[in-house]
Amino acid sequence: MFEKKTLQLLQLFYRETERVRLFDVNQLPPLDLELQQVMNQWLETKRNFQLDEICEQYWIKTCSAGYITELRLHANGTLDEYTLFNRLHTQGHWQLVDGVIEIEIIKGDNRYRCAVYANRYVSIHSAIEYKNDELHSYLKLAQTRPI
Repeated sequence: MFEKKTLQLLQLFYRETERVRLFDVNQLPPLDLELQQVMNQWLETKRNFQLDEICEQYWIKTCSAGYITELRLHANGTLDEYTLFNRLHTQGHWQLVDGVIEIEIIKGDNRYRCAVYANRYVSIHSAIEYKNDELHSYLKLAQTRPI
């Protein structure tokens, strides 16, 4: 059985390279030898986050449906999220696990969670989001430059 991080990476790989619809982790197609080589090249574009690059800066989060928010990840593991234009505020938690930022945000009766994987060459990172434990959206998170 694959570990959680491997399945999440495979899920992102299919979305970012094949431009296919999102696959839930339990519906991922097998990875043949040719695709394994492509995945190895794709993995070279990823890296682990470091704690000192995460906290106390602003992030812009957008999903494939166009919903845009601003995130602030605090050193104590909490986060604040605001819709970019009307400033609706929600809160959540985050943690760095094995180089991946795991985020959980509660909005009313809904629980959103995602694991953010760092891009090696630009400060625009990616994740696949789940809403109430169901596959929901492909995300991009951009780090803003600290002032």
